[in-house]
Amino acid sequence: MKVAMIGTGYVGLVSGTCFAEFGHDVVCVDKDASKIERLEKGEIPIFEPGLDALVESNVEAGRLSFSTNLATAINGAEAIFIAVGTPSRRGDGHADLTYVFAAAEEIADNLHGYAVVVTKSTVPVGTGDRVEALIREHRPGLDFDVVSNPEFLREGAAIEDFMRPDRVVVGTDSGRARDIMKRLYRPLFLNETPVLFTSRRTSELTKYAANAFLATKITFINEMADLCEATGADVQDVARGIGLDGRIGKKFLHAGPGYGGSCFPKDTKALAQTATEFGASVSIVDAVIKANDARKKRMADRIVKVLGGSVSGKRIAILGVTFKPNTDDMRDAPSLDIIPALQEAGAAVAAFDPEGMHEAEHLMPDVTWAEDAYAPMEGADALVILTEWNEFRALDLKRIKSLLLRPTVIDLRNIYPPEEMANAGLSYYSVGRTAVMSRP
Repeated sequence: MKVAMIGTGYVGLVSGTCFAEFGHDVVCVDKDASKIERLEKGEIPIFEPGLDALVESNVEAGRLSFSTNLATAINGAEAIFIAVGTPSRRGDGHADLTYVFAAAEEIADNLHGYAVVVTKSTVPVGTGDRVEALIREHRPGLDFDVVSNPEFLREGAAIEDFMRPDRVVVGTDSGRARDIMKRLYRPLFLNETPVLFTSRRTSELTKYAANAFLATKITFINEMADLCEATGADVQDVARGIGLDGRIGKKFLHAGPGYGGSCFPKDTKALAQTATEFGASVSIVDAVIKANDARKKRMADRIVKVLGGSVSGKRIAILGVTFKPNTDDMRDAPSLDIIPALQEAGAAVAAFDPEGMHEAEHLMPDVTWAEDAYAPMEGADALVILTEWNEFRALDLKRIKSLLLRPTVIDLRNIYPPEEMANAGLSYYSVGRTAVMSRP
């Protein structure tokens, strides 16, 4: 099957490459000529484990190509995916659909013959209706269907999520479109992956509901972490205790500095805005947004408190600045709240991240960026762990102590056992667990 993927951002590039791996003939289209040129040279513009090898193998097999010419890309395509960005709109938090509608207009101007137009971008309820109306307005006699097929990809595990998903959601009332989508996802049917066919609006809302629920779980365990600190309980044991309940599940019950990334912040805000427009209440989602924003801002205060109430003139070492490991994505990362707040309080910040520094140095130019994990620690008053990259999980604790001016580690991801840190001579402060002081 010939497939056109409009947009070569995170979702478009991963999805297009994985469809090619399924055996389809995929053309990924983007208006950014420099990005397409880089892709044609084998340069991947994002960091996603395994993506570079998958792109290379499918390009060599002739199943995957890149173009700036949408008209050529959609010619003969049975499925045309819209996978462009839908960032939060300034002022009201609603999803900005400018790029979605621009893609729909260009499809209308260049489509010849029946095709399924699939919204892969995360879009508010009713967007598919608007896309369909827009195309029909431009080309009244055009034969096509508009389908919703939201993505559920985790950054850092996107290829696995696409190839072996928990489920695939397809929103359409058209039998013809359903048949094409079944053919497109046939390899997953063979693996007995649940493929849920719903109405278009149900599919659109399902994506937002899923992300809002996961954001709620993160926010809930973060609030339990605060209560654990106040009562002397251990949040990791609490998380295990509730996570073993099959009705709750153990995933997304990891206390930390708050959620970030390209999805949860903008999608919870967009869902809240949609609810307002339709006159419905989503008070839980509203509370989650407010609590998460406040939590990220409080993390700097937590660090300042550990360092005696002032960080003026002090040096702080930071490990990890991306919103999660295995990605270079800096969007809404907690570091973007924490590091500037520490700098405003008078601290000098040195940091290291395995993949995120290229982007981060443009966002936080006053940070001293290091070449490895240990370099920021030299002469620092404290080490702060913000992102749980695997290479930070087995650091040389003796070396850390020798490099730090004060043996203080503030771990906002709980990646070390407190007793191990204390026995190594480090004072250790984590999230939702009792602090331990260094032992000789």
